Amino acid sequence: MIVVAVLSLALASALAGLLAAAVARRAAAQRIDAAVAELTGTAAPGPDRPPRPALDRSLDDLERVVDEQVRARREAAATERRLAWALGALQSGVVIFDDRGEVVYSNDPGASFLAARNSDALVNEAITSMAADALRSRAGEREIELSGPPRRVLNVRAVPLANHRRPAGVLVVVEDTSERRRLENVRRDFVANISHELKTPIGALAVLAEALLEEEDPEVVRRLAERVATEAFRVSGTIDDLLELSRLEAGGTLDADAEDVAVADVVAEAVERVRPAAEQRAIEIDAVVGDVPVVAGDRRQLVSAVANLLDNAVKYSEPRSTVTVRAGTDGAWVDVSVRDRGIGIPARDLERIFERFYRVDRARSRETGGTGLGLAIVRHVASNHRGEVRVRSREGAGSTFTLRLPAGPAPAALTPQEARRP
Repeated sequence: MIVVAVLSLALASALAGLLAAAVARRAAAQRIDAAVAELTGTAAPGPDRPPRPALDRSLDDLERVVDEQVRARREAAATERRLAWALGALQSGVVIFDDRGEVVYSNDPGASFLAARNSDALVNEAITSMAADALRSRAGEREIELSGPPRRVLNVRAVPLANHRRPAGVLVVVEDTSERRRLENVRRDFVANISHELKTPIGALAVLAEALLEEEDPEVVRRLAERVATEAFRVSGTIDDLLELSRLEAGGTLDADAEDVAVADVVAEAVERVRPAAEQRAIEIDAVVGDVPVVAGDRRQLVSAVANLLDNAVKYSEPRSTVTVRAGTDGAWVDVSVRDRGIGIPARDLERIFERFYRVDRARSRETGGTGLGLAIVRHVASNHRGEVRVRSREGAGSTFTLRLPAGPAPAALTPQEARRP
């Protein structure tokens, strides 16, 4: 009897253990199914729907879902890195705030604005205040002008990053629009100036034509006809310079079509072009070109550039003065400098003298017949040849313009006698 009782007790314990294990497996399966449902966003088994029968199947599901989540997180991290690289490559400043107004990302330009001091601190203040407004679902845009130097115009734009109920963050973009503003001003000035430059001589031609129709005195007719010719040449010169400038702007750099050009020949031809105007005002052109390398480029453009510099020097020099032309090299660059001893250029105008139609002294320009396009042509010629044009000037003491070009391989010289020959 004792043996039977012991066996019965052992069997009952074993059954209880199996039952407990089954309940534990069932509970574990239910918890795993609930975790899988939470990760995948699907419905967990309800009371009328039995859980998965086997713990191993639930573990397989959990392993699969965990793998998917890990892969999704890796893909999200890779996407975030690519986005950060893309935003970091932008020249505009980008700052991202979270829903608490804390900065969670900024590219390098954005970080520089956040750490700005002095006048640039205005940008930091604008970013912070506009981000706070955007968190209240009020997008905004503001333009800020900074005195510099250099002077800059910045556009600050804040946009809420909204979810279904309220902003989840803010995107602030700071864009430097200084160049765009400058181009807009140049375009507006160009339209106004070309209208004026063409309207004035065309109006004069109309008045002169009416006077000719009514005039009978041969001497007066002759003078009026000379005025008509002068105004017609003025219109023609303006149009020719506009066409030349348009060709230069459309041509770009001359890498493919460049040829070796002797600087000595360029200077000699430019001097000959300007010599008649210089002789009318008794101005001597002193040209000396040493042993300088040739330059790679377009001969016609280079002659035009140097001739324009000489023409300006002659027009703005006092009668019976001297205009000096020098060409030299440091081995890597060739400098062609034109110096006059004329009225000079005020410091406030030095930054704008290469703009189309910009004139320091409009009254004197009308007297000398300039179109206001010569220095713009020089600048584009220099740019097309991968060079630059520089200016040094002082009011009352004259100006020195230097056309700087990359040097070529071989030297070619112009003697003073060749430069001065009639």
